[in-house]
Amino acid sequence: MINLKGRDYLTLADFNREEIWYLLELARDLKKKQKAGISHELLKGKTLAMIFQKASTRTRVSFEAAMFHLGGLGMFLNKNELQMGRGEPIEDTARVLARYVDGILIRTYSHQEVLDLAKYAEVPVINGLTDDFHPTQVLADLLTIWEQQGTIAGLKMAYIGDGNNMAHSLLLAGAIMGMEVTVACPQGYEPSSLVVEKARTLAEKPEKIRVVREPEEAVKGAQVLYTDVWASMGQEGEAVERRKVFANYQINQKLLSLAEKEAIVLHCLPAHRGEEITAEVIEGPQSVVFDEAENRLHAHKAILAALLA
Repeated sequence: MINLKGRDYLTLADFNREEIWYLLELARDLKKKQKAGISHELLKGKTLAMIFQKASTRTRVSFEAAMFHLGGLGMFLNKNELQMGRGEPIEDTARVLARYVDGILIRTYSHQEVLDLAKYAEVPVINGLTDDFHPTQVLADLLTIWEQQGTIAGLKMAYIGDGNNMAHSLLLAGAIMGMEVTVACPQGYEPSSLVVEKARTLAEKPEKIRVVREPEEAVKGAQVLYTDVWASMGQEGEAVERRKVFANYQINQKLLSLAEKEAIVLHCLPAHRGEEITAEVIEGPQSVVFDEAENRLHAHKAILAALLA
């Protein structure tokens, strides 16, 4: 019997394959209940503090809605409304909030800030995104891949673009779940070598975790194509330069045609049509981007229910 109650959710590397499957099956069950109109108030009387240092649409709305559907309360805490923004140490914020709420979600820049929060808070801490990882998004991605392809293990996923927090989380998740993961990115924009090596230690076949230069090489034989914006939050000043560097790292119809015939296209959103992905592809029949976005709600319910219920 898998029991995740009280655990933190900081990266997917904190969980093994069986535990991730447990979360995916729970997400699927909660999704079915919602679609059928079956009440699932597993967190009645529970509260979640939601600290947002970075702007958000999907993370904020999906977690607030998830807590409401589960019968609990999600409290949005803007950085400008917290004493953290005026210099209160993270350890003080962690210990105080833990006496008020049953869990803490944080979306911020520094991953160390999440680690420090988890160290001092005596309630589960959920990483809603940092500059290094985006583990709540990737659980929704896995759920979408499972729904669309009927399996996860044995599939090849090609990630095209910046070696950012999404690339890191997909490398870890894919390795744990038995996928082949190839990241294609320009020189100087590779994912962290430490994360790549960690993914290889988690993979059954380390040679299936690769970083390459050419998008065409990455998508060959792939059943899953993934991309993200070329300039993430905090990199707006680099946007013009990055558009030049990443010009050949776009998922378009020509690149998609080189993948497997049944390949699906994912994007964590927001998308910049005409940059990392074309409008033709994101609106096309192989795109499951908006199913993926919906699955944020169901995946987040599973995380909350498993950690807090």
